Amino acid sequence: MAVLIAEDDQLHRVFARRILGEIWSDDGEVYEAANRQEAIRLAQTHEVRRAILDLQLPDGSGVDVARALWARRQDTQVLFWSNFADEAYVRSLGRIVPDRASYGYLLKSASEQEMRAALEAVFFKDRRVLDREVRIVQDRISNRLGGLSDTEYEGLIDIALGLTDKIIAQRRRLSLRGVQNRLRHLYEKLEIPAGETSHPPRYNSRTRAVTVALERGLINLDVLTREQEFLDTWLRRRKV
Repeated sequence: MAVLIAEDDQLHRVFARRILGEIWSDDGEVYEAANRQEAIRLAQTHEVRRAILDLQLPDGSGVDVARALWARRQDTQVLFWSNFADEAYVRSLGRIVPDRASYGYLLKSASEQEMRAALEAVFFKDRRVLDREVRIVQDRISNRLGGLSDTEYEGLIDIALGLTDKIIAQRRRLSLRGVQNRLRHLYEKLEIPAGETSHPPRYNSRTRAVTVALERGLINLDVLTREQEFLDTWLRRRKV
């Protein structure tokens, strides 16, 4: 049974492999990748059943590697290992984790003991393990009053990609008023004033929303790069 370690930092790769060797007595292969492209190649050419994935790789995200692994086997066990508990990453994982998959999300600030416990739980006990900070983010997402709904988050992605109301309406199958209502709810959640009384206005609401979202970790470059790919595919199909 093969294991994949996707991590661009050599010291972290060595650390992960050492902990893995301490708890795993199987004679299976351990493959290492320092970037997204190599990790996906290994995922597609070997029978990888377990993986330790950094979420931030030089050429993309570990989320894409996980997607490739789960496309082959939905029961592949994955431990995501990251410096960040950004809502952008938590939402991205929530969209792709199969129902039957055991996975974990551990921050690199965790102790060696916590790393060992997380690997044992995910790889050998088929459990889901989330770092405390990640659970806090999940709770915020599920909070209907304070967290962004899925549709509000879609609106955030759309304006971060620079789409006009007309294109958003076509893409999301909404009326123009529906788009405006969605964005209004988004601005309310982000505590951005709906209308400026100062002259001239201090902020452009869309730009301010994107700025606040970046500051809070609601979106990041990895997520926007992936969403741009989805948008490009949609535009080609629609020939907009």
